[in-house]
Formats: sequence, structure tokens, C-alpha cells
Amino acid sequence: MKIEEKYIETYEKMELLIEARIKNNAFTALGYTSNLDVLCDFQIETFNQLLNRYLPNADLVKMKAAKEITSMDEFLETIVFYCRHGIGGEVDISDFHIIRDTFAIKEGMGGTATQGAMALAAVGCPSIVHLTDDSKEVCDILNSPYIYTVSKDGVMVHTDQIQQTAEQEIHYIIQFKKDDVICLGSRKITIPTSNRLIITKITVNEMLPFSASYFSYIEAHAADIKSNVLSSFNAIQDKDVLEQRLAYVKEHIKKYKANNKNGIIYFEDAHYHNKEVRQLCLETLYPYIDILSLNEEELEYTLNMYDFPIVTDDIFSCIRGASYIKERYSVKKGVIVHTKNYSMYLGKTLNADIEKGLMLGNMLATAKAVNGWYGTKEQIGEVIKLPLSEKGIRYRELILNEHFTCEVILVPSKCIDKPKYTIGLGDSFVAGVQMCFE
Repeated sequence: MKIEEKYIETYEKMELLIEARIKNNAFTALGYTSNLDVLCDFQIETFNQLLNRYLPNADLVKMKAAKEITSMDEFLETIVFYCRHGIGGEVDISDFHIIRDTFAIKEGMGGTATQGAMALAAVGCPSIVHLTDDSKEVCDILNSPYIYTVSKDGVMVHTDQIQQTAEQEIHYIIQFKKDDVICLGSRKITIPTSNRLIITKITVNEMLPFSASYFSYIEAHAADIKSNVLSSFNAIQDKDVLEQRLAYVKEHIKKYKANNKNGIIYFEDAHYHNKEVRQLCLETLYPYIDILSLNEEELEYTLNMYDFPIVTDDIFSCIRGASYIKERYSVKKGVIVHTKNYSMYLGKTLNADIEKGLMLGNMLATAKAVNGWYGTKEQIGEVIKLPLSEKGIRYRELILNEHFTCEVILVPSKCIDKPKYTIGLGDSFVAGVQMCFE
């Protein structure tokens, strides 16, 4: 069966798959952070006006990204840097008053766990989510018959039954678009790729407060938790706090696995504010996880830490890199790499149909990109009509003609050149993959 036909078949059977999960009381657990996203309507004309007002004599090419934004000048220069390179990332800010009222905004959901839960809820698939920011704004956005969390009393509830206990955390999202032109006087730069910059002022998530009742519930009901997603250690700055959280999660994994040896421990990588934090996470948790998931930027960054450079436009280079990470850290089953052109699994043969999981992940991510919000079944039906990435098709053909020492499965993504939003695409992808773990 051709890959296009497999996409259609997977889409047509998605509703039956979800119905079976509900009937069998099958859940995905999603951890760990939540926050309120402030989604900016990034209009290039407005941005160019700000540039010419605040930095009239600056050189666009020499602008650098600030480690922490402390002024409007640094805010503008940081955006130019990320736009110029077409890369995504996160930068801290000392005070949101610096940039308030620069762009029109609307509220959204932040955090891998909560965005994943939203993506699954949009297609009627239930999940259980761990909250850190449990503010009314966050809980209102998450309020859905398909999204559950665990109360302090250890009961599975919807978010409208949660009382706020933690400080609110806000992330300011700058979504820039391919081919928009940055103009400063007579100088111009064309943005090469659509991407996003997250401006953060960390409050609750730098401590990553754990809900003991959530962990106890997942451990006690492990047989119903088909996959257990770990993420969001990247905001922690304090090494002692990180070590405590990692030690806690290691014990949690052991308890979960004792009650469900077939359950999947799935780790989603992220942009880290601190290199030491990243390295400690890798070395502590990776040997305990079944599947590591990351995008090509995160793959390249991790490998550079160990002087193992790759060429992200060379699929065999990426395969060698993913294999190196799997072997170096003794990842138990495999590594998933997800990009705008393809998603790929490398590792041991799974009991699950991971090719179907990659397709479901691609569908949910592309629907989010096309619509700017989490895709419904009907919207995903429109995604199915889109062409496949030519680069992804070429990579798949190259791989099918090779023999590897482990299983390598690559699925081309549906092609969209100018997404409405790139925020949450990886989180939506992760959510879709979980549906294949039955």
C-alpha cells in the first residue's frame, strides 16, 4: 500500500480507534507544565515601525539575541535575530511591561502536556494532564469532557473543578512568517522560514511543582495508562531542584512499569535555557525512557554537545545522529525525529503500529498549522487532501532501499508552506503519536 493510501486509511479508522480507547478506558498521561500563552498578532508593518522608531541607525545583520530581554531595544533585536535565521527558541524577559501593547493579542494554551491534551480533545480522545499553572484562565481553556486532571484528593476530574493553588505563568508568543520582509531604513531582510519565538517570564515552572496525587493516580491505574509522556524540565534553572525532580520521576517510572510493563514512557525534548540542565536531564532520564522524541533543531543541538555534528538536510546523517543518541544513553526502544517534512522512528520493533502513530502525529500537527488552533476530525479530513512533502517522499524512498541494523520508519508530512502558527505543532504531533499505543 502506498503511503498516501495509508494516510487515508489511518484517517478513516481514527474514529474507531478513539472509540475503542474510550471503551477500553485507555488513557495517555501528559506531564508536566502548563501556562497561559499570549499569542501575538505579529504584523510585519507594525514591527518595522517599531524598528525604525527605536533603532533607526542599527544594522539588521549585526543584531544579536539577548540572554534576557531588559529593554525594547533588546526585544526588537532578539526578534530580528530569530527571524533572520528562521529559527525558533525561548528567551527570558525581566518585565512584560517592556513589550506590552506592541501587538494585538489573544490567549492560548502553553506547555507540551496541555497542548497535547487540547489536540487530543479536539478529536474526542481522552487524556489525563498534570498542571503547574492552575489559574482560572488556564483551567477555562482546558475545560473539556475529554481532558482530565487529578485533584488533591486523588480523584480524576475536569479542570472546572480545580481551585487555583499556584502562581500564574505567562509566555508571550511571537509567530513570524516566511517571506515577510523586515525593513529598517533602506536595509531589508526576508524571513526564510516560518517559526516562533517564546518570550518567557518564568514563575511557577522554574520550580516545576509536582502534584503527588497525579503521580499516585497514574501509578495506581497504570494498566489504563497506555503511554506516560514526560516533558518540561527545560525551565528549571536550579540544579538541586532539577535533581530532586528527576529522582522523583525515576521512582515514578519504576512504579508505573511495575504495574504496566507494556506501558510506554515517552520523553519529549525541548529548548533548554541552561546547557547543564539539558545535559543532566539527558544523562539521568534517557536510560529509563522507552521513546525519545525531538525535532531536528534539538537533535542537532544535542549532538553538538558531544562533538557529533550532523547535516539536517541529509537523512542518513540524521539517522546516524539519532542512532548515536539511542546507543549513548541506552534509550530502551527508540528515537523519534519530527520535522516539517517528515517524522521518523529509529529503534527496536514495537508492539504498536508506530507508522500509524507517526501519521496521526503528522495529521494533528498539520491541522494545527493550517487552522491556527487544534484540528477537529473534519479539519483533519481537509489536511488529508494536501500533498505530501517532496523532501519527505524522497527521504522515504532512500530509506526503503537501505538495510539498517535497527528498524527505521519514515513518514512524509503533509505539505504546508506558510502555517498560521508553528507554536504547539510538536506538542500536537506528540499527542497524535500516543493514539497508536493501545
